[in-house]
Amino acid sequence: MRRIITLFIALACFSSALSQPGAKDPNVKIKAIFLYNFTKYIVWPADYKEGDFIIGVLGESSLINELSKMAQTKKVGRQNIVIKKYNSVNEIGKCHILCIPQESSTSLNEVIKKLNGNSTLIITNKEGLAKKGAAINFKVEASKQRFELNTANATKYNLKVSANLSALAIVVN
Repeated sequence: MRRIITLFIALACFSSALSQPGAKDPNVKIKAIFLYNFTKYIVWPADYKEGDFIIGVLGESSLINELSKMAQTKKVGRQNIVIKKYNSVNEIGKCHILCIPQESSTSLNEVIKKLNGNSTLIITNKEGLAKKGAAINFKVEASKQRFELNTANATKYNLKVSANLSALAIVVN
């Protein structure tokens, strides 16, 4: 537990050191690292533990490149990580995680309707969206990358959140 907390705190504190100069999102690398670490503390239903582990991104985002690099060397359990870019809500298929960048955040309600019945961890990047249906929302607080967690939203999608992850999050209802 102490090691986990230390890792997340270190990542949050050094987010500016990990950022890419000139990137649209200066915290893109740390978000990719956080995202991968979330996979260790979220439990998906049994039918999601076979095949590839799919991480989708709705719209354009510098996160796609970082996640693609990570997918070349990392796995989630025994599952290979596959990154999919969705240009519209209609293209979204079954995925484990769906990232909605700020530019696509107006589509959250459509995404929730589209994913109804799926066990998809929805991650957003705009203030207030964890209260409107996302399970996790990235935010910067005191110049540090943080994340909000709405466990009720995760539970709606049949996902189990580790108490260790909840302890590191800004918990919202």
